Amino acid sequence: MFGLFFLILIVILVAWVIGLYNGLVQIRNQVRNAWAQIAVQLKRRHDLIPNLVEVVKDYMSYEQETLAKVVEARGKALSAQGAAAVSAAENALTGALKSLFAVVENYPELKANQNVLKLQEELTSTENKIAFARQYYNDSVMRLHNKIEMFPSSIIANTFNFQREQFYQVPEEETGPVKVDLR
Repeated sequence: MFGLFFLILIVILVAWVIGLYNGLVQIRNQVRNAWAQIAVQLKRRHDLIPNLVEVVKDYMSYEQETLAKVVEARGKALSAQGAAAVSAAENALTGALKSLFAVVENYPELKANQNVLKLQEELTSTENKIAFARQYYNDSVMRLHNKIEMFPSSIIANTFNFQREQFYQVPEEETGPVKVDLR
């Protein structure tokens, strides 16, 4: 009778460990999938930028420095690896694109150009998709961190060497209050 009770206890313990382990694997895979979704949207963004640069460069003969910054930032973003490096490179690219769009405002013929308008619209749509993908990624990372740190799953996470992931960071200049000037 004692042997049967001990066997049932072992089976329950093994099933519990398997359940916790599988839960950790599931969340880790969700984080990896979320990162892949960010990568898909970033690739779309990176593919749109050369088209935009090509369309506006003929009009903006005096603004070659702005275009060069966009191209350079895109190159850095393409070669970045890991959440922190990708986050920093993409934030720099976003800044370069904002500068480009600010300069475009100074050229009436560019503002009216259908190709520029279409590319701006596609980039805006892509930026929204990137924002949603980042949010989903950070939510997934938070769930993984909770599982890794909370008892009893922390025991299994430490035993099987589950690692924390980095959150996708927003640059500090974008975390403050939005300034509105209605002049």
